Amino acid sequence: MSTTHTDRLRALLEPLAVQAGLDLEDVKVTKAGSRRQVQIDVDTDGGVDMDAIAEFSRVVGEALDESDLMGAEPYLLEVGSPGAERSLDLPRHWRRAEGRLAKIHLVDGGEIVARVLEADEDGTLVEVQPVKGRGRPKERRLAYAEVDRARVQVEFNRKDDKLLDEAADYADDDASEEGDDGAL
Repeated sequence: MSTTHTDRLRALLEPLAVQAGLDLEDVKVTKAGSRRQVQIDVDTDGGVDMDAIAEFSRVVGEALDESDLMGAEPYLLEVGSPGAERSLDLPRHWRRAEGRLAKIHLVDGGEIVARVLEADEDGTLVEVQPVKGRGRPKERRLAYAEVDRARVQVEFNRKDDKLLDEAADYADDDASEEGDDGAL
């Protein structure tokens, strides 16, 4: 059985990611001028911070330099996270996207925009947004087998209920300090 260069890289990197407490999400090798570019995405349930990425990058660089996988040709190593508009391919991706909006292409050809409410190993519960803002959102259970592909959507003007509640509490505290006539 033949393995690709990326498969061999994954085999080297996967144990390093596990040891660092990270999930190895993606490995890509592309040609960038006279050198190759190795792009690695890692993640965790709580998100990955810059210190963890920097440390993992150091460990990966050392492992690649010690192995013969990259040969003598120079390479550029980039380690990062999947990003804001990540693809939802595995149950853990759906779990990490809870509360986020996703564009979901269904196997039957349909397409929905829905908020991920919860996810388990078999599927996800989503809140389907009404078309053009008409009607109310509806909950729907999707088995992963029904999903062709899905991607998290960036929301620029989402009103987070928790933040709105905190702002209302702050306003109530200010009003109670002012007294009945509004003067301090």
